[in-house]
Amino acid sequence: MQFKPCAENALMITLGDSIEPSCNAKVRLLCETLRAQNLKGVLELVVAYASLLVVYDPLIQTYTHLVECIKTLSLDTPTEPQEVYLAEVPACYELGLDLESVAAQTRLSPAQVVEKHSGVDYLVYCLGFLPGFVYLGGLDPALRLPRLATPRLEVAPGSIGIANDQTGIYPIASPAGWHILAQTPISLYNPTKEPPVSIFAGDYIRYKPISLQEFKDIPHSLKRTLVPKWSLHA
Repeated sequence: MQFKPCAENALMITLGDSIEPSCNAKVRLLCETLRAQNLKGVLELVVAYASLLVVYDPLIQTYTHLVECIKTLSLDTPTEPQEVYLAEVPACYELGLDLESVAAQTRLSPAQVVEKHSGVDYLVYCLGFLPGFVYLGGLDPALRLPRLATPRLEVAPGSIGIANDQTGIYPIASPAGWHILAQTPISLYNPTKEPPVSIFAGDYIRYKPISLQEFKDIPHSLKRTLVPKWSLHA
């Protein structure tokens, strides 16, 4: 583990330098272990691909003491979970602003793009950038494209995009530099609820293609279901 101060009230703990499930599993294990310690002054734990941000109250906790406490933690090798949470996200590819463009750039048909994008169960590595924005790894190599040369000033809530080897969902209207393949009617962020997000790091997401009519008719809710790990589509 590498430790680094991040402003006057946060500690960054880095466990690797790659985007891969095994490294992310270590980050989530560290987060769970540290949360169980219930250390005084620790306000928030933020999971990322290969690091954990620990936000603390500097009037209660010090950087040095926090580092020493974390160094004493016993971290076992993450075990492969037998069950994981899977969220099925309806995706209307008819609303994909860049579906035709992505198909042309990848030399695939639009139907093939949809098939490759929706045929995988994606690990939620972390949330960030926007409240509820999910960063998903495992995008099919055939769909990997760089970010847009000129980002859009705004995309609609629920826009589903891809960039490089990732896919993600914009939970609110915002600027966007990713290629938009589809849109979901599901709301991933509601500031009036506790917790305000409905998907968490360590979950899996499966995109379910739907028609434009289904997009208009589907209730705006999401269900996370506990499923056997072996049943996922890698």
